[in-house]
Amino acid sequence: MKKLILIMLLAGSIFAQEVVELKLPNSNKVVIKLRFQNGSITDPVGKEGLTHFTANLVTQGGTEKMSYSEIQDFIYPMAASYYVNVDKEVATFTFQVHMDFLNKFYPVMMNMMLSPAFSESDFQRVKTNQQNYVDQVIRASSDEEYSKKALEDLLFRGTNYQHMKQGMSESVRSITIDDVKDHYKNYFTSNNLIIGIAGNYSNDFLTKLKNDLQKLSDAKPEIPEPGKAIMPKGLQVEIVQKDNAFGSAIFAGFPLSITRADDEFAALAVANSYLGEHRKSYSKLYQLLRETRSMNYGDYSYIEWYDNGGGNMLPPSGTPRTSNYFSIWIRPVQIAKQLKQQYEELKEVEIGHAHFALRMALKEIDRLVQNGLTQKEFETTRDFLISYTKLYAQSPSARLGYLMDSRFYGREDYIAELDNLLRDLTLDDVNKAIKKHWQVENMFVTIITDKSEAGPLAASIKENKPSPMSYSDQVKEGLPEEVLQQDAEAANFKLNVKNVEIINSEETFKKKEDKVSL
Repeated sequence: MKKLILIMLLAGSIFAQEVVELKLPNSNKVVIKLRFQNGSITDPVGKEGLTHFTANLVTQGGTEKMSYSEIQDFIYPMAASYYVNVDKEVATFTFQVHMDFLNKFYPVMMNMMLSPAFSESDFQRVKTNQQNYVDQVIRASSDEEYSKKALEDLLFRGTNYQHMKQGMSESVRSITIDDVKDHYKNYFTSNNLIIGIAGNYSNDFLTKLKNDLQKLSDAKPEIPEPGKAIMPKGLQVEIVQKDNAFGSAIFAGFPLSITRADDEFAALAVANSYLGEHRKSYSKLYQLLRETRSMNYGDYSYIEWYDNGGGNMLPPSGTPRTSNYFSIWIRPVQIAKQLKQQYEELKEVEIGHAHFALRMALKEIDRLVQNGLTQKEFETTRDFLISYTKLYAQSPSARLGYLMDSRFYGREDYIAELDNLLRDLTLDDVNKAIKKHWQVENMFVTIITDKSEAGPLAASIKENKPSPMSYSDQVKEGLPEEVLQQDAEAANFKLNVKNVEIINSEETFKKKEDKVSL
């Protein structure tokens, strides 16, 4: 039944004027979310980034009645806020205001949605920012985020899921103001809109909101079918080399056939929490790589897209997807150049910790596939998740966002339903899900690293050379024999490597290709 509802949602048959309500009579705030079934997958070929550009020009530009700066001055005393988040399949505008200022703020919000100015000055400002992001920021600001985007570029190569939502260098450069106006008219319409509202509001206000939003374009957008992730043959490794990289940032993954729409997802959530719950020190990857060996800042795993993992402590709403994948995030580990500079006893090392870290992470996943969790590990992790998932939706905005995501997946209230699914789970359910959905034989691996590291690292991975962990003498002396034994096993763990490529950083995210070389 849930899959049938999901198909209907994708077809757009129940999107128009659907309303998700969260009545909070004791709240002093009103939150309005306007979600359009219009993510980056609707970007025209050659105009990748257009949906993100269009949505951001609405929120970062003026209206026919007020300039952008006038809007900011007007809403500042109200402590009101608004923003937009564009993902692969949806674009969500969020407006928040104290209930006392709702009637004063409302016309500004509605003018923004119904009559954006799309002025030349706003257009050029937003375009410059987006162009800078795809040309420079993604490559320079965070190698961790860079590695995530590079992984998706491989996983979805040749599909409408491949490109960053911000687009590519040439595609952003080609976007015109007429492209933006046409895209807004044809894809941000009353026919692919779902309305969310939370807080202390009246029924009359909701009626007015629904009626006014009917004034949006009545075009009926043709939403393309979302691209599917590619299952690689063996380990396909792409090493992106750049000048002065802080270390080696690793992201690796493979397609998953289930999402929150499937009850089995709860079983995989327990397994994932045990393996690598985001920002949690109890998880196995964190314990192995950071806690015991002090290799980096953290190591995590994911069974769905986790937006802005570097900035969020809890999974945000607003990024529901039908195309899913499993991934591991190994935050930057040291390169040989750094180790040589720090420790005299390591002056002969040829590569840093990336090969060892990748092996140890995949070895742990393989152990789980072969052996599963113990009863104690299952119960401890499941009980933690039953409590922890309640924190996902603490604010009215987060609660509303999760309710709207629930509709995308054909559910009523994912957080509440997940609670029941977790309580009904057994150890056998979890271990069966691990064996069914996880493996280490076929995976895309992206590594952002320094130019000095790329060649030796590529050779080591491609030839499956032993990759011993490089400790300073002082650290090694304090490690128990058990850790050193684990190191020796991980250093010789054979990976099913089929292809290793080195590409220059400036060549990433520039074009679509029909397929990955498998």
